Amino acid sequence: MAFIEVVVDSIRVNKETNQYAVILKEKSSDRYMPIWTAEAQADAIAIKMQNISAPRPMTHDLICNLINVMGFKLLCAQISHLKNDTFYAYIIIQSKKEQYAVDCIPSDAIAAALRAVAPIYVEASILEEAGIILDKETGKPISIRKEEHKPKVSKEELRKLHDFYKFIERLNAEEKGPKTK
Repeated sequence: MAFIEVVVDSIRVNKETNQYAVILKEKSSDRYMPIWTAEAQADAIAIKMQNISAPRPMTHDLICNLINVMGFKLLCAQISHLKNDTFYAYIIIQSKKEQYAVDCIPSDAIAAALRAVAPIYVEASILEEAGIILDKETGKPISIRKEEHKPKVSKEELRKLHDFYKFIERLNAEEKGPKTK
């Protein structure tokens, strides 16, 4: 598998549907990839992006604290595959002798990686499938897949894709937390 480094660009919410998305940006290009998430995970990421300190450790702080107390190090977060519109991820932790891939939801992996100041990676084929480039004039998403490489999709998948693009078009409704530079 080939992984590409990304950064958290922003957290967005669609006020009409109350759906949250973590917007990842490929570090070396202008390709973006939204990952839908729950409000609690969006807040956990936004809090860290804004450098807000909670009076007590939050869940992702606890995860990182446990990793450190056990003598391990969180090396990175990896979004490893996409299946049936669901992203799968791991945090990679290192002991003195071994490396472990711990299965988790992508937003938890991202929140933990931000706290550990660890890189976030997305498998290259996922960026090919789910990545978007925004039109510089309109700000609207444009597909980056070449027509000859697009797989045949069912009517249900086309409906979901249409809903997804409608969601992306409405993302500017409200942004949670600062945009990265």
